[in-house]
Amino acid sequence: MNRRVHRPLEDQEFDFITGMAQGTPVLAYFTGTWPKAVGPSRALDVVVEEVAQEYGARLTAVRTDITRCPATTRRHGVTGAPTVVLLRSGEAVATHAGPMTAAELRALLEEAGV
Repeated sequence: MNRRVHRPLEDQEFDFITGMAQGTPVLAYFTGTWPKAVGPSRALDVVVEEVAQEYGARLTAVRTDITRCPATTRRHGVTGAPTVVLLRSGEAVATHAGPMTAAELRALLEEAGV
């Protein structure tokens, strides 16, 4: 596991991890454990691990299970998995719902100025 990708177990841990980012953009990616979400969520794990490694200290990635972090999921308007939300100072600056490639994720980050 990449040390730049965090996996909080509950909403309070998500808030703690994102608070510790202190000015660093946070890539929150929401995954699911129900049958239709498992495959795309696992594929996104690989993509985020790769991109987080490339971006290093410029980005903090947080994997968030929708069922374990319901308040966080609602707060960011996530309705399905996988979904990526890029946060700056706790505010969403970019969102992508559905599977994505590493190139698409890099483009999203570049467009947001990461």
